[in-house]
Amino acid sequence: MKVNKIKINSYGKLKDKELNLKNGINLIYGNNETGKSTLINFLINSFYGISKNKKGKEISDYEKYKPWSGEDFSGKVEYELDDKNKYEIYRDFNKKNPKIFNENMDDISKEFNIDKNKGNEFFYEQTKIDEELFLATLAINQNEVKLENQTQNILIQKIANLAQTGDDSTSFKRVIDRINRRQLEEVGTERSREKPINLVNKEIQELEDQKEKLEKFKQFKYEFEEEENILNDQILNLENECNFLKEIKLVNENEKIENEKIKIKENIKKENLEKIDVIKNKIEEIKINNKNIFEKYSNKDFFNKEIKNKNTDENKKNKLSNKLNIILIILILINILQFIFIKKFIFNIIFSLTVPMFLIFYILLINKGNKKIKNNEKIEKDIFYKLNVELINLENQKSIIENNIKYANEELNKTKNNYNLKINLEKEKIKNKYLNKLEKNKINDFINLINLENINFEIEKNQNEINNKKLKLHSLNLDKENIEPQLDDLSKIEEKLVYNNEKMFTLEKLNESMNLAKEVLEKSYETMKNSITPKFTNNLSNNISKITNGKYNKVMFNENEGLIVELENGDYIPVNRLSVGTIDQLYLSLRLSMIDDLSNEKLPILLDETFAFYDDERLKNILLYLNNNFFDRQVIIFTCTNREKNILEKNSTIFNYIEL
Repeated sequence: MKVNKIKINSYGKLKDKELNLKNGINLIYGNNETGKSTLINFLINSFYGISKNKKGKEISDYEKYKPWSGEDFSGKVEYELDDKNKYEIYRDFNKKNPKIFNENMDDISKEFNIDKNKGNEFFYEQTKIDEELFLATLAINQNEVKLENQTQNILIQKIANLAQTGDDSTSFKRVIDRINRRQLEEVGTERSREKPINLVNKEIQELEDQKEKLEKFKQFKYEFEEEENILNDQILNLENECNFLKEIKLVNENEKIENEKIKIKENIKKENLEKIDVIKNKIEEIKINNKNIFEKYSNKDFFNKEIKNKNTDENKKNKLSNKLNIILIILILINILQFIFIKKFIFNIIFSLTVPMFLIFYILLINKGNKKIKNNEKIEKDIFYKLNVELINLENQKSIIENNIKYANEELNKTKNNYNLKINLEKEKIKNKYLNKLEKNKINDFINLINLENINFEIEKNQNEINNKKLKLHSLNLDKENIEPQLDDLSKIEEKLVYNNEKMFTLEKLNESMNLAKEVLEKSYETMKNSITPKFTNNLSNNISKITNGKYNKVMFNENEGLIVELENGDYIPVNRLSVGTIDQLYLSLRLSMIDDLSNEKLPILLDETFAFYDDERLKNILLYLNNNFFDRQVIIFTCTNREKNILEKNSTIFNYIEL
């Protein structure tokens, strides 16, 4: 892989910058504070994104490089992978994810995985190297290769770490010692006393002893609860029986009320029948007491006889009337004759008065006879009519009462049938309601209780039993309350036991994980020592030989003395006896020896003021070494002097020179 072009709109102190890079050595020159380190950070942040976290620094990269005056905080990098595919990445550093284009300018940003914390991981997917590894191997600055004399042991340790573990910041012995110290402090051992695992174990034992003493109260509680459940079940059952009896009682009371109503209706029927008998007797009595009148006015022959008698009386009346008429005519003739023959006035008057007087007598006599007959008939007829009216009324009364009795009989029968059905349905409903609450034989026994006194007796008996059991339950609850404090203590102890057991489990797991880590580290160390370390030391030997022009040809790792180096005379000396400059070269050569194993891509090497403290001879050797051994890889050197340029030109080395 190589970077072809860098375009910076605004990033830190760099603004409107364009740099064209080539394969091989690229020498970027600039005085101090002109932005060389800023340019390296721009390149790394373009590939991996810029962080807003401090990561142990005083200020985050985002805050450090963000323009103050509001310029476009962005830039673009054009690069080419080893397969010749070209890409452009445009990064707006205010946003988490970049835009990635292929050489056809298609936006392929979504073709790569996007991590919610790291953002788009396109560069890792293309190179298989993350930011930390990139910074640890490919980006080398002055502070990482140059140490003062008094701190050279640190650099020697880094080299030893790389040889042992493949990581310059990781020492096997220190890691093992650190794990042992942490294991002792955070866990403890069987022989330690005041360490976490010992303290937890001691507390667990004390809690177990307290728990054992309080367990009996827990057993008491279980017994109380069991008895309480039995009492509650018994009370519930008795209450169900009581309620069942009360409902049956209510049905029976309603039945009794209805039976009383039916009885009243039957009594009314009886009274009505007695009334009919009274009316019949009265009718018979009237007919007997007025037999003549009824025979006279009710019998047909009797009426015919009466008519005949009436005709006879009429004849008699007519005869009498005829006689009287004759007498009247005679008197009138006498009066006429006396007026003719007797000329005396007095006799005339007297004789003339006889006719009117006779007429008066005649009229009175006729009227008297007629009146007597009519009065007798009227009296009898009135009596007959009154008796008839009375009989009709009595018959009507009898008919009404009979109809009422008939209607009452129908209603009574209907009421009896309907109510019997209703009562049976009510009882069946109650029975079904309590079918799952009471025993079947109990239900049948209670259903068959008809006598209200028996029902009341059963209710009272059940109620007394309920009260007794509730009293016993209350007493049981008081006993329970007396042991609650002990149970609370037991609960707290059990909670503490759970907590401490979990703590013990965590400590044991931590102890296991630390033992496992040490075991894995030891196995890894053995593997490293037997396979990887020889490879590193061989690469390191080849590199240091080339860099030092054969002065030092062989570097090895010895567990007793650490890193040792072979001198020209064949003798071996510990690395710490070498000069600081040589140790610097040794460390740089080891970093460079690892590059080919990092990725399938030949990634660029970034060297920021790495050779500032090299003398001219060492600088010449390292530059020629880089040119000869990494000709197929892009090497970007940042410097504030012309020494690198002069040496490269003097040795006719082709390089790309850029001034910031």
